[in-house]
Amino acid sequence: MALDPDDSRPPYIQVANALRAAILTRKYGPGEKLPSGSKLAETYGVARQTVQNALDILRDESLIVSRQGSGVFVRERTEKPVGLRPHLEQAFEADAVRVDFAGFSGETLHGAMQEPLDKIRSGRLTPQNVAIRLLVPDTTLPWTLPRRVGEPGDFAPIRERMAEITDRHVRSLAHSVHELAELGLVKKASVEVRVHGTPPPFKLYIINDAQVFFGFYPVYEHQLAIGDETTAIYDLGGKDTVLFHHALTDDDESTGSQYVEQARRWFESIWTTVGIEPAS
Repeated sequence: MALDPDDSRPPYIQVANALRAAILTRKYGPGEKLPSGSKLAETYGVARQTVQNALDILRDESLIVSRQGSGVFVRERTEKPVGLRPHLEQAFEADAVRVDFAGFSGETLHGAMQEPLDKIRSGRLTPQNVAIRLLVPDTTLPWTLPRRVGEPGDFAPIRERMAEITDRHVRSLAHSVHELAELGLVKKASVEVRVHGTPPPFKLYIINDAQVFFGFYPVYEHQLAIGDETTAIYDLGGKDTVLFHHALTDDDESTGSQYVEQARRWFESIWTTVGIEPAS
């Protein structure tokens, strides 16, 4: 398990990536103790401090927890808020990558996808198929949120603004993904979008049909400039959403396995019934 000498990334990043992969693929299961720092240093052929720096990364990602006098353990991730980016990047190490998103605009997904897409361009990640599906609210229909403070009901200028934001991020993501196929970096690439009539109170990511990230949008008041007017609105705080991670396990009855299965069923039910292709 020695590190790749041709990899330009610092050794502690490589060790962190290797340990992250072992955790996400359940080589080290939830609650399991990791090997000691000296054992990991021997395994990867690095210094103890390099291992410590790698563990600091995983600790910041809420993948592991240190228990004084006992060692380092894998967290029970179904009960902890976690970051999306490292898990999404890890998913791109598979030959076939599928990401389903349901939420407000796709802005966070667009941002989180940039690093793995860059690594495909540089040859550091080599999936053969990449498929992205997005379920977003229909901006041609009235919304209950976001809306003006003190004025229940739809406020068209907000929908028009969100239509521009969603279109910008979805188009940019689609261009980046399709470009991979045009350059011959992947065999097949697709980005599909469907809209539905209800602004969602949550965001949902399903990665490779095996991992789910879910979080509620908090509603907050702030001032929004629309044209020459500044308006107080109740908005959905996408960037403030805390995501929780659920993953398939060998036990079909586990909380993680059931959560992933139900999330997949919900997404497919919306996609195949009320979800429609957006108007051109």
